[in-house]
Amino acid sequence: MGDLPRYVVSCLQTGKLAALAILVSSGIVLQILACALYHNWWPMLTALMYVFLPMPLLFFAGSDTSSLYSESGNSWVDITKFLTGASLVGSVAIPVILKHAGVICWGALAMELSSLFIFGLAILCFVATNDDGDTYGML
Repeated sequence: MGDLPRYVVSCLQTGKLAALAILVSSGIVLQILACALYHNWWPMLTALMYVFLPMPLLFFAGSDTSSLYSESGNSWVDITKFLTGASLVGSVAIPVILKHAGVICWGALAMELSSLFIFGLAILCFVATNDDGDTYGML
């Protein structure tokens, strides 16, 4: 992107940011619709897991996220990977357990799992956007 004018690069970066905002907003809308359409607010327990999901990364990994992709012998990185994985499993398990117990219906389960998929897609897009280097430094 070095040969493009600065205003074009700025517009492309703004488009990426807008796409991320649309993805996160649609995930939140699906989360709320799973509760509101079926008059049952138990699926909102999954929102707690969405809050707990980035906490290990914030507390243990800090700004050194490159160490998460390597196989280092650092115990803090291993704890971070384990707690993030446990939170992710909890995000899937809560709606499935609620459906198995008969608390929510199939529609709410489908909306909850699609909301989780959209949030995961947004996180992957954010990581891919941040891998460009100094994304907003050229503005």
